[in-house]
Amino acid sequence: MTNHQGFFKRKLFMGVTIGAGIVFIIIGIVFWGGFNTAMEATNQEEFCISCHEMEENVFEEYKKTIHYANRSGVRATCPDCHVPKEWTHKIIRKIQASKELWHKALGSIDTPEKFDKKRLKLAQNEWRRMKANDSRECRNCHDFESMAVAYQKPRARKQHTNALQNGNTCIDCHKGIAHKPVHQLMDEEELEKLSAPNPDFAKPDATLRQPVNKKQQKLLDLSNNPPKSKVKMVPAQTNGADSNQSTSTNTASSATGFGIGWSDVPDREVTIFYPGQASMEWIFKGSEHGGKLPFKAGDRCVECHDNEAAEMGQKIVTGEKLEPQVIPDKRGSIAVKVQAAHDDEYLYMRYEWQDTSHTPVPFVDGGKMDPDNQVKIAMMFSDDNKSEEDDFTGSVMYSGRSGCWGTCHHDAKDMPDAPKQEDIDAYEQKDQIDMKQGIRKYLTESRTKVEVAGRRGKKRGGWDKLKTPEEIKEELDAGRYMDLIRHKAGTKESENGYILDDRIMTGGEEVLFNSSLENGLWVVELKRKLNSDKAGDIALDFDKLYNFGFAIHDDYTNGRFHHVSLGYKLGFDNDQADINAVKK
Repeated sequence: MTNHQGFFKRKLFMGVTIGAGIVFIIIGIVFWGGFNTAMEATNQEEFCISCHEMEENVFEEYKKTIHYANRSGVRATCPDCHVPKEWTHKIIRKIQASKELWHKALGSIDTPEKFDKKRLKLAQNEWRRMKANDSRECRNCHDFESMAVAYQKPRARKQHTNALQNGNTCIDCHKGIAHKPVHQLMDEEELEKLSAPNPDFAKPDATLRQPVNKKQQKLLDLSNNPPKSKVKMVPAQTNGADSNQSTSTNTASSATGFGIGWSDVPDREVTIFYPGQASMEWIFKGSEHGGKLPFKAGDRCVECHDNEAAEMGQKIVTGEKLEPQVIPDKRGSIAVKVQAAHDDEYLYMRYEWQDTSHTPVPFVDGGKMDPDNQVKIAMMFSDDNKSEEDDFTGSVMYSGRSGCWGTCHHDAKDMPDAPKQEDIDAYEQKDQIDMKQGIRKYLTESRTKVEVAGRRGKKRGGWDKLKTPEEIKEELDAGRYMDLIRHKAGTKESENGYILDDRIMTGGEEVLFNSSLENGLWVVELKRKLNSDKAGDIALDFDKLYNFGFAIHDDYTNGRFHHVSLGYKLGFDNDQADINAVKK
């Protein structure tokens, strides 16, 4: 017994006995166990929502998202996203959280009104934290190099690849995915700065995970080439029609192809969609359009959205986004078969799509915006030359990426920032172009300035920043315009003009159209000279590509209530072109 007592009284370090050391160890274990238990208790969702500020606000928002409920049953709870797993980072975050407890005691956010008033600042603090640590908590579950491309849409694959190469991190693009999207309240410059890539995060040699078996390869192939809708082709007949044919007709027998045999001409299905109030300025507002960064970096709209057009159109036409004036039961998209051919003198194009039942427009007397024309079709062209001064292809800014989208602005008629007629009447240059019916399509090249971001409450667009007539002529002579062709199937009118400072529907070389509706299918065919010296006409050379887009006003619609295509490349005997005109 004495020996045992002597053992425990033996001194180890600085006069501390073995017995005292054992007691300290036991106390330490108990303390550490209690501390760790308390730490883990504060890492539970139940603790996070134990105060009504969280339970009644952000938690209710989170419950509606895929992070709360999904097909796999894996739930990301509050601490999974907002508390680091590594001990050191966790302790730092807990110390920072003490400030939140202080404000809880002060009652700074104890009502929904107080919480919403501070919400943006609170969110910005969290975004900056996540940005600084390369979205560490996101990457606990998500990893670029583990993302199987076979299970992602083309848009996701494209943007994730860009993020890897450039140094973007998860939170740059995914703000507001679990809570109210308050980033939409931020100034555009501040948001762009917060979402800018960090070269330190870049992994230029890394890639997304490629298919590892036949199933994944099949899924990837299906994603890149989804099944096309079944559009029955109307057999095209030839009757040797020549350039003296009338400019338009709507009898089925006349849809003959101007002597072109279309049966062996390759076709491409293009899904055109209802755009609502999506403008060029909207594309450049990151808080509204997540594709702003890749678009600015040089990506074409079609690279991300070609297979999503029908889905986008349905969201917009039903008023889920970008459309305050819903037309009930209007279709959101149209699958159009597009064919192109040429000879030594002319370009020929053929469009075919299914007709639709009439859906009256509730905010127009009689339900028809244009009672004389059930269908109108318009198409635009611009060259695809590389600019030496700016980072875009085509003489028209951004036409290489967005096609004809650059003609649609936020201040055009029926758009969000359309000016009032009294403001138009007071504009000193109002007589320079036709503004009697509101602002129509125009190009950025025709304005001295176009407000893109709407900074400090400014209206977006540039309707009242017209260049002088002399400057407009310089732009026209330099080829900075969109060649515009339009056909009205009801009144049999065919027009050839251009868009620069306004939509001009005259002046171009005569174009010929056939149009018909038979057995529920519309067929429209175009015959256009390849070369013309008329103002506003683009000369088409066989060895070049051209930016191309088209729109269809169906069901007696007018103005912006049409269906539009993304921007495509038109070429001649060129398999790399999106729309390839073959020699006949």
